[in-house]
Amino acid sequence: MATKASRSAARVMMAPAVILLLGWMLVPLTMTLWFSFRKYLPLRGGDLGWAGFDNYTRFVGSSAFWPSVMTTLLIVGSVLIITVCLGILLAMLLDQPMWGQGVVRILVIAPFFVMPTVSALVWKNIFMDPNNGLFAHLWKFFGADPVSWMSEASMPSIILIVSWQWLPFATLILLTAIQSLDSEQLEAAEMDGAPHLKRFWFIVLPHLSRAITIVVLIQTIFLLSIFAEIFVTTGGAFGTKTLTYLIFQRVLESQNVGLGSAGGVYAIILANIVAIFLMRIVGKNLDN
Repeated sequence: MATKASRSAARVMMAPAVILLLGWMLVPLTMTLWFSFRKYLPLRGGDLGWAGFDNYTRFVGSSAFWPSVMTTLLIVGSVLIITVCLGILLAMLLDQPMWGQGVVRILVIAPFFVMPTVSALVWKNIFMDPNNGLFAHLWKFFGADPVSWMSEASMPSIILIVSWQWLPFATLILLTAIQSLDSEQLEAAEMDGAPHLKRFWFIVLPHLSRAITIVVLIQTIFLLSIFAEIFVTTGGAFGTKTLTYLIFQRVLESQNVGLGSAGGVYAIILANIVAIFLMRIVGKNLDN
């Protein structure tokens, strides 16, 4: 049984790690808040004084703000739907006994370990290049004109690239959940004459609800800050400019740190709104 002295000793030993983590989170947040109220132009005079809420009103009043928010939510929602649906399908297939099952699982999970910049460049130059890409040769083989993916189908291209990167993560989590399902339930349902679709809908899918919740929550956190895939493919053009990319443009391209910091605060607000929504609507499955 823990005594008062042992609890105090535990707090003392944990204190350095807690202080380090708080500093890691609070220092950047504090600096972002500070600069968001300053008129700070590094190459045009530096810190020009207090700006109040001018940076916030200018950023939200920009013609690119709301389209970037909608683009961000569209990418997040599309990728979540694709990865969860295909992840369930792949998890059920990988759970079946097959020759070379271990190798197949490694190959399916491998894309998750590829850096976002590298995967985006691979898709852009090897698959989606309108002249020498694999898709271009495939289109020509069937007598069709190659598609310039990054300009004519920019949004589906980004969604495809990001989904390919995150599908292994969803598959891994869902495969682990499927393997924990009691096979006796499925056998009993099969003996009672339940078809495959009803077994999936009433037994497998409810069992996967908590795993799906975890996949949605974790992926949403990372997808809200998607940047590298857009930077190396479309450069934010053709309707693919997300809120993160808009902040990048304001800070580095426009050299307006105060305006970009205000955008960072809006990004934090958006992330918290989405997180609260998910925790209330989807996260209740964790309590079941």
